[in-house]
Amino acid sequence: MRAGLHRDTARAYRDSGQLPGPTPPRTWRTRPDPFDGVWLDLEARLVAAPALEARTLLMELVAREPERFHAGQLRTLQRRVRAWRARSGPEKEIFFPQEHRPGEAIQTDFTWATELGITIAGEAYPHMLCHPVLPYSNWEWATPCRSESMAALSEGIQDALFELGGVPAHSQTDNSTAATHDLRSGKRAFNAEYVGLVTHYGMQPRTTGVGEKEQNGDAESLNGALKRDLEQRLLLRGHRDFTSLSAYRAWLQEALRERNRERGERLEVERSFLRPLPARRLSSYRQLDVRVGQGTTIRVMGHAYSVPSRLIGERVRVRVHETRVEVMFGDQVELDVERGRGKNGATINYRHVIGSLVRKPGAFRCYRYREALFPTEVFRTTYARLVKDLPAWGADVEYLRIVDLAAKTLEADVESALVALLARDETPRFDVIRDRVAPRPAAVPVVEIPAPDLTEYDGILGDGVERAAS
Repeated sequence: MRAGLHRDTARAYRDSGQLPGPTPPRTWRTRPDPFDGVWLDLEARLVAAPALEARTLLMELVAREPERFHAGQLRTLQRRVRAWRARSGPEKEIFFPQEHRPGEAIQTDFTWATELGITIAGEAYPHMLCHPVLPYSNWEWATPCRSESMAALSEGIQDALFELGGVPAHSQTDNSTAATHDLRSGKRAFNAEYVGLVTHYGMQPRTTGVGEKEQNGDAESLNGALKRDLEQRLLLRGHRDFTSLSAYRAWLQEALRERNRERGERLEVERSFLRPLPARRLSSYRQLDVRVGQGTTIRVMGHAYSVPSRLIGERVRVRVHETRVEVMFGDQVELDVERGRGKNGATINYRHVIGSLVRKPGAFRCYRYREALFPTEVFRTTYARLVKDLPAWGADVEYLRIVDLAAKTLEADVESALVALLARDETPRFDVIRDRVAPRPAAVPVVEIPAPDLTEYDGILGDGVERAAS
């Protein structure tokens, strides 16, 4: 009882003549080895191909001897294979922990944030975050973007540096096409735009090894942590909709500032090693000079955009931002439109082409960008109704005149008139629509000005003389 042993346990030690101690290792099997007789063959296969998995080896054994082997033996074989790899397998890659130095580098990575379910004014907003991180203090910043482009990388790094208030010695990225793929030469050298960016801030560019994303480990690990934190904040917020992109950016920035306040002392140490910012930011857009084609379109980075037809044959200056495209002729902005996504796509404004199509209606049926001539589903339904009720050529002419009317007046008014006619099961005709939406001439009011009564002036003069005399 004083030793804390049950009497039966004490009796067993007494009768065996042994004192309590560690249990000796077991040197016998409790059941027969199911892989006895085939293990040497399996071991030879592992030597020849160390990447083979136990599941693959067992599948082959089951196919060869189904009466002896079955799927329930997988765990046993996995233990055997794991033990073999530990004793005789190939050398494994070693990851060496690094000691980060304050102010040495800013690591930048992109991560998809679409899983957050953000909507802008009710519309889904699929996007990425450009996510720079300081490895020493884990200070971080993030800028929403639509793709892993040089414009997004430039904006993200510059946003981070100006929020941080200083510049580290190096800018480190992975081997993304934004920074390290020179698409013109096909080499993995740094792009000229990226070199110009980091040189402007006095940093040295460096990158991770190809396929070695763990070398950007701090940014990689904080990607998930940031998104988990944002998810929790959205749950507390109660909804994921923002009135505008600027409202979402403001909410994201406030969340990041709260996270960075937790970095405290290490961030202050890091800031003491940073160099001053330059006086100005670099432009985050790419500038191109292109010629407007005969179809009143320009092609910018694989995407077509329509411009006013008066620019056909002229060279225009295009500024390609991360989210929008500006087209300038001289100092005048001729087009400011959301940047199109994907290769061989098109952003066509029907107002740029409808005037010529009305004069050449035969081109409408096979026009490459014909879909742009259906601004809404109501217009598409209208065209289908015209094709049903009129000859093909007549339907095209009538529809193009209706679209031209929408371009010259208000699209919403034309659409409302079309909805009313379709609801009454009437064929929408241009003349009827025009009469409904044509602005009525303003009525000029008739103003009658009576002739002045000059005797009133005599009364005024008389009163003035009397006051002067008094």
